[in-house]
Parts: sequence; structure tokens; C-alpha cells
Amino acid sequence: MRRELASLVLLALVSCTSATSGPPPEQPLADATIKIEATSVSVGVGYSWGKGTLEYQNKIYHVTMSGLMVVAVGVVNVKATGRVYHLADLADFDGNYNAKPGSSTPGEGGAGVVMSNQNGVEVRMVAENTGVTLSLGAAGVKLAVEK
Repeated sequence: MRRELASLVLLALVSCTSATSGPPPEQPLADATIKIEATSVSVGVGYSWGKGTLEYQNKIYHVTMSGLMVVAVGVVNVKATGRVYHLADLADFDGNYNAKPGSSTPGEGGAGVVMSNQNGVEVRMVAENTGVTLSLGAAGVKLAVEK
């Protein structure tokens, strides 16, 4: 009798658990990927500038970046990678990007940021360097495709 009751309770728990749990929500597919190499001169927090590439619709475009804040000590060469969302047209990429609320994105190497521009393009970027944290200043970050 006790075994039957224990089996029924266990079965009920498993049924409730499997009914409410499921696969994690799928991440949206990125429209493009971005890689940036930046230089930061800082003692604690400093602004950086850099160049990189944007891979969009199977083509590689060179991009420039300025205004990203890097938390580190001294002159630091930062490598960051990211995914770009809501990029319907290459012309929409250029702009001033500001942080989205609650936008810290932990990564394997360091912390990242989620930012968007005036055209609704969103970039989720993570530093590859261990111990480096990315953040945005009050003026945001300027990203542009080199012409």
C-alpha cells in the first residue's frame, strides 16, 4: 500500500514538472555578426576606439567604433564579438548606440552590453578578454560602416 501511494505521488510530481517545463525559449536569429578590436587608454575606466568587421548577407564590411567604455587598467587591446538584430538594410547600421535597460550580458571572457541605435538596430556585444568589462558612456557608442 505504501509503495503504491509513493508511486502515485512520484508519478503526479513528474507529470506536473514535465507539463510546466519545456525547452528554453529560442533566441532570435541574428541578422549579422560583428567583431571589434579596440584600444583603450585608461586607469580604471577609459574610452576606446577601434575597427572591426560586420558580416551581413554573406559580405564583410569594415566598421569603425568610438566611445565604448572599458573597465581595465592601463592600455588595453580589447577584442569583442557580437550579434546584430533588426538590421533590414545596411544603411540602418550606422548610428549612435545607447544601452538598453538591464543590458548587461555576461560572457565567457568578460561582461558585455546590449545596445540599440536610432534605427532600431540592436547589437549584443561581449568582450573576449578575461577581466574586461564593456559599458557605454552617457553619449553612447558610435558605430559606422567605412565608406
